[in-house]
Amino acid sequence: MGKYLVKQAGKENSGFKIIEVEAYDGPEDKASHASRGRTARNEIMFGPPGYFYVYLVYGMHYMLNVVTGAKDYPAAVLIRGLEGFEGPGKLTRGLKVDLDFNKKSISPESGLWLEDRGVETSKKEIEAKPRVGVDYAGPVWSRKLYRFLLKN
Repeated sequence: MGKYLVKQAGKENSGFKIIEVEAYDGPEDKASHASRGRTARNEIMFGPPGYFYVYLVYGMHYMLNVVTGAKDYPAAVLIRGLEGFEGPGKLTRGLKVDLDFNKKSISPESGLWLEDRGVETSKKEIEAKPRVGVDYAGPVWSRKLYRFLLKN
């Protein structure tokens, strides 16, 4: 939260502050793609960290995730919102992120990376809420406060 997602476009770089994310934590998390086991689609979630996991939902929206778990522990963070782009589909469309970024390292070499930019975000600035659209995960997992938003 509060870091910047930077996209290279030609010789220019554009950075956007991350204002909303959702966490997906391990094989027990019923809202996670990893809860159904390792597949060709979710293989990248099983680590190592530092890679993008991009997938298509509803045949129209790409979702951009950052793999965060140690090798063999499937965990990722979905980037749901950036300043100027609210909603995960809008941000990937606006930044032209598609399956070409899937399994790429989070680095300038991939053309998409994260930067601190010297901005510190305190826990007081972050609000936790339930994740969006995961009712299928059941009452326990769908209500976990794994969605995080920057206040104001």
